[in-house]
Amino acid sequence: MQFKHPEILYFLFLLIIPILVHLFQLRRFKKEYFTNVQFLKELSIQTRKSSKLKKWLLLCTRLLLLTFLILAFAQPFFTAKESKKATNEMYIILDNSFSMQAKGKKGELLKRAVQDLLEHTPETQNFSLITNSDNYWNTDIKTIQKELQNLKYSANSFQLDNLLAKVNARKSAFNKDIIVITDAVGLEEKQLKNFHKDDNVYFITPKAEQKNNVSIDSVYINQTMDNFYEIGVKLSANGEDFNAVPIALYNNNKLTAKTLVSFEQQNKIVNFTIPKADFHGYVSIVDKGLSYDNIYYFSISKPEKVNVISIGANEKSNFLSRIYSLEEFNFNNFELTSLDYNLLEKQDAIVLNEIKDIPQALQTTLKSFVAKGGNLIVIPSLESNVANVNSFLSNYGTIQLKTLVNKDKKVTKINFNHPLFNTVFEKKIDNFQYPINKNSFILTSNLPSILTYDDQSSFLTSIQNGISSVYVFAAPINKENSNFQNSPLIVPTFYNMAQSSQRTGVNAIIIGENQPYIVDALVTKDEIVTVKNTTEKFIPVQQILNTKVKMTFNENPVEAGNFGIFNSDRLVQNISFNYNRTESNLTLINESVLSDYTISNDIETVFNTIQTDRTDTQIWKWFVIFTLLFIALELLIQKFVK
Repeated sequence: MQFKHPEILYFLFLLIIPILVHLFQLRRFKKEYFTNVQFLKELSIQTRKSSKLKKWLLLCTRLLLLTFLILAFAQPFFTAKESKKATNEMYIILDNSFSMQAKGKKGELLKRAVQDLLEHTPETQNFSLITNSDNYWNTDIKTIQKELQNLKYSANSFQLDNLLAKVNARKSAFNKDIIVITDAVGLEEKQLKNFHKDDNVYFITPKAEQKNNVSIDSVYINQTMDNFYEIGVKLSANGEDFNAVPIALYNNNKLTAKTLVSFEQQNKIVNFTIPKADFHGYVSIVDKGLSYDNIYYFSISKPEKVNVISIGANEKSNFLSRIYSLEEFNFNNFELTSLDYNLLEKQDAIVLNEIKDIPQALQTTLKSFVAKGGNLIVIPSLESNVANVNSFLSNYGTIQLKTLVNKDKKVTKINFNHPLFNTVFEKKIDNFQYPINKNSFILTSNLPSILTYDDQSSFLTSIQNGISSVYVFAAPINKENSNFQNSPLIVPTFYNMAQSSQRTGVNAIIIGENQPYIVDALVTKDEIVTVKNTTEKFIPVQQILNTKVKMTFNENPVEAGNFGIFNSDRLVQNISFNYNRTESNLTLINESVLSDYTISNDIETVFNTIQTDRTDTQIWKWFVIFTLLFIALELLIQKFVK
């Protein structure tokens, strides 16, 4: 027991006063003899004994009364078990990712968590609130009431370690109380490493009642026909026992097709056939799970001819003219000596076909070409200057040519998952016509191979930077050295290497991935391009690259949808944005990693626990009560004890 005002205990010396009074009352009296009163002697003895008992009782009562009164003014208390944490700063981390859109017993998990904060956070409590999208430092519940009520779901997945880094960046002399409100979907043990040992951590993990969820994961061109595209829509069903789900395809908000999808397995591909023209719409489903992943926006631009230049001997480039036909490509071949460098920046793809030495001027031009989004295909010559080629390739990554091997090697393995082939084959092929190379270089790279020899070395590999690719062969593919030109692989390989996915594929950007995007636009230094639709408008980070503009979108837009890229009021290109699907699987709840932390049911319990554990037990009121009781007891003794 401790005292708030221990100096008042000095007044306990006052206890000597009732003792002195009592001693004074017990002083011996002188005997005086009277006439014969012997009949009163027995009564006198009894009265004297009763009087002594009453005085002792009064003495004890007054001593206790005065003691309790003095102790009450000294304000005794028992120290709280967490009294040292009373100065802790409070941080509330609130998960507002899309998985919190799931419904619990009282509605959507995020809305319920916000309501609990508004109802049960003490008005005098100062705290900082950190969400996936916003931060509110050193505030109170009244100040941010409106912001909490208007809090929207964030396209960013819940990454606890990133949010804790923000908390730890706030330097302070005090320890921290950290309250984390999350459904624990996708939570990993490594995300908890940023907690300090002195942090007082509480987790609140609201539970979803409905964990079944169907999501649209992606849309891609499955097959290109003369007048139509066959697009594939990839769906995922997370959970169990799914009913058939309706799926609809819209172009410019007009219904194009609709069907029902049944799930015999977790993943499902649904195909639609659409005209080979501009498409600016979305696919939608209806299910009982999360709603944010029920729509997938995408755009497809009307195909334009792809510009391709081959640099090399004419007789070795005839096969390319047959692949890059006039219907889809503007193809030209130039000898190195007659090449006009000014044409290169206008191309979509360039093939270096068996050039012995790559001039420095050409290397510089090609490096700029790749940086601006062009695809580069490098086919070495048996007479290539290896040092020259490796110096050139070092501009793009770790691919290098080593020793020339003079023996037959078969191409026996296809990387079906590589973007070059992922839409070419309906199924994996184990037995196909193996191309053979008589002479080849050893190709070293830490990147996965696209085509592989039977000795597991690379025949074709690539470096991708998000907006362009550099493809490198390990051997010449002329007819004297290889029969690759006669292989069925030759057409899809070179056809897809020349294509730019941003121009010929499905245009659907994931918000927050910050992948560069390039459009053809003649923009002066004083002009800017904007991205907008009917509800939102923003200016991306942009860089002018001659006849193109390179853009990065960072965390924009706020909401998924179909947008247009505008130069002033002129539409340059349609573009679509979607939320990341990382929050779609509600079965990935991982509460087991929280076994070392305090888990509470709601925010009210947390605040009550903190208040109880850090509030001293004040007991001075009990001493006041005892003081009053002894006053009453003294009155009773005075009245009833004779």
